[in-house]
Amino acid sequence: MAFETLFTPLQLGSLSIPNRVVMAPLTRARTPDSVPGELQEAYYGQRAGAGLIISEATNISPTARGYVYTPGIWTDEQETGWKGVVDAVHAKGGRIALQLWHVGRVSHEMVQPDGQQPVAPSALKGEGAQCFVEFEDGTAGQHPTSTPRALETDEIPGIVADYRQAAERAKRAGFDMVEVHAANAYLLNQFLATGTNKRTDQYGGSLENRARFPLEVVDAVIDVYGADRVGIRMTPFIELFGLTDDEPEAMAFYMAEQLSKRGLAYLHLNEPNWAGGDITFPDGFREQMRERFSGSLIYCGNYDAERAEKRISENTTDAVAFGRPYIANPDLPERFRVNAPLTEPNHETFYGGDEKGYTDYPFMDNGYDRMS
Repeated sequence: MAFETLFTPLQLGSLSIPNRVVMAPLTRARTPDSVPGELQEAYYGQRAGAGLIISEATNISPTARGYVYTPGIWTDEQETGWKGVVDAVHAKGGRIALQLWHVGRVSHEMVQPDGQQPVAPSALKGEGAQCFVEFEDGTAGQHPTSTPRALETDEIPGIVADYRQAAERAKRAGFDMVEVHAANAYLLNQFLATGTNKRTDQYGGSLENRARFPLEVVDAVIDVYGADRVGIRMTPFIELFGLTDDEPEAMAFYMAEQLSKRGLAYLHLNEPNWAGGDITFPDGFREQMRERFSGSLIYCGNYDAERAEKRISENTTDAVAFGRPYIANPDLPERFRVNAPLTEPNHETFYGGDEKGYTDYPFMDNGYDRMS
């Protein structure tokens, strides 16, 4: 099909992107020491044809972790490693945002420094939740999460400060934007949702109180980057890792309005079909989000090029993020453009390992600049 909108430029805040094919954040668990290196430089550099790359979720502190082999942004070495990645993407003409991540209760003492308890808005274990740990024999695998402890009120400013420092490091590393991860049942999502936030202080109870901490994080990141270089990812209606919410639509609308007042560059809404079933937004939800949020909207969730074009052309979104297709198709936008077949990813190599299933997927054999 002919694409009239998918390959047109878009202004994301103050960043101009050349097309509306966004690379979604994808955890790949290939940084055993939490420091990105040459493998990540190659991987992200190969995918620089995206309108915008959003990096894999990146831990803001040692206590933010729930999965081993995932990257961080709290040390000088990690900052230097990410700078190498950014430089590799920029050398190919690409644009990249860093996603800032704190897992909250989706963790275990085995992943936490000094074996301490994970933290959360309330001391509620996520039923059925699994994290990813390294066992005593050196192997790694899934493990049930442990019961977290509730954050004390006076501890919350310290976590806000962790987000601020992470944003400062991202800026020094050269990232074009940052994305606050408030989705997928991790810490900020846990504060937003009624089922995981049972607090009685100013961070719990009312809708406005439950949104207070996530908005404080956004404000701290804005102080570093400016609102026109900050995005946020949310997953309204998700039920994952035991998270439930009695007011998902009302919270989504409230957050959209508050983020719009701040002039945020984009709002990234995830519809994950890997979370136990497709999430279906209520009729009119997208149209109401458009009315409430003045920045750019990005949707993500099992899209193909045709569905993405339709959403953009009907003005319910400005760009579409693609996850699993980007794993196996480093030249995804060009494949979409010429209607080329897509390579199917190998699910067995999604997490962990080396270049196999990571940087060895083929580019089209049609004279296209391989960016390798």
